[in-house]
Amino acid sequence: MASTLPIQRTKKERKARLRKKKWAQVKSSKFLYLMLLPGILYFLVFKYLPMGGLIIAFQDYQPWAGIAGSPFVGLKHFIRLFTEDTFVLLMRNTLVIFGMNIAFSFPFPILLAILLNELRSKKLRKGIQTIIYLPHFMSWVIVVSIFYVLLTTEGGVINNIIQANGGERISFLTNPNWLRPMYIFQQVWKGAGWGTIVYLAAITNVDEQLFEAADMDGANRFRKIWHITLPAIRPTIITLLILKIGDVLELGFEHMFLLMNSLNRDVAQIFDTYVYTAGIQNGQLSYSTAVGLFKGLIGLILVVLANKLAKKVGEDGVY
Repeated sequence: MASTLPIQRTKKERKARLRKKKWAQVKSSKFLYLMLLPGILYFLVFKYLPMGGLIIAFQDYQPWAGIAGSPFVGLKHFIRLFTEDTFVLLMRNTLVIFGMNIAFSFPFPILLAILLNELRSKKLRKGIQTIIYLPHFMSWVIVVSIFYVLLTTEGGVINNIIQANGGERISFLTNPNWLRPMYIFQQVWKGAGWGTIVYLAAITNVDEQLFEAADMDGANRFRKIWHITLPAIRPTIITLLILKIGDVLELGFEHMFLLMNSLNRDVAQIFDTYVYTAGIQNGQLSYSTAVGLFKGLIGLILVVLANKLAKKVGEDGVY
C-alpha cells in the first residue's frame, strides 16, 4: 500500500503540470480565443439551443399551451410521415434533384478551378474570377427574377430568339419537364464561381517541383492535371463530397419555393418546401418539426457512413 502512494503522487503531479501548461498556452493565446468567442456564441444561440425545441416533434404542440402543457404523442407524427402518399413523392423529388446536384453542380467548380489555374495571364484569371464570383452575392429572389425575365413566354428574351428562328415558344417556367434542368443550371450559375475558391486554394499548395519534373519528362497539360493536380486536391474533394452527402435532404427552401407553382408542383415539392407548407401555412408545427428532424437524422447518418467509407479507402475523411 505504501509503495503505491509515490506512484499516485507522481501521477497527480504530472496531471497538475499538464493543466498548468495548458492554461499557460491559453493565456499566451488569449486574444485568439477571444476571436473564437463570436463564432462559438453564434453556434450556441442559433444552432444548439434551438435543438431543445425538437421535443415538439413528439408532442401535439399547441402554442397557447407551450411545450410543458402540450400532450406527448410519441412517434405519431413520424408514422404519419412514413405512411402518407406524400412521402414517396417528396423522397423521389428530393433524391432526383440531389442526384443531379452531385452529377453536375458538385464537379463543375472543380473543373472550373482547374481551367482557371491553367490560364497563363494572371490579369485574365483575376478578371474571370471576379465575374464568376458575382452571382454568389445575389439572393435567390434576384437570380430567379433574372431567369423569369429571360424565360417567360410573354416577351422573354430566350423565347423571342426561339420564335425569331422559326420555333414555338416554350413554357420554361410552368412545364414540369423544365423545372429540374432550370434548377440545376441556376445552382451552377450562382454557386460554381464561389465554389472554386476552396479548390484553387488547394491547387496553390501543390509543390511546383512536381510540375517541373513532369515538364522534364515531357508530360502535356492534361497529363499534369490527371497525375498531379487532381491527386493533390483529392482530399479536399472527398471532404466536400462527404459534407455534400449530408445535405441529401437539404436542398434549400428559398430557391425551390420561388420556382414552384401550381403547374410544376408535382416535381417541385421537396422536403424543404413541404416543411414550410405544413408548418407555416397549415399550422402543423409538431408534424413539420418531425419532418425536419427526420431530414437531420438522415443527413447525420449519411455523413457518418460516408466518412467511414472514405477512411476505408485510405482518405482522411472529415473527422
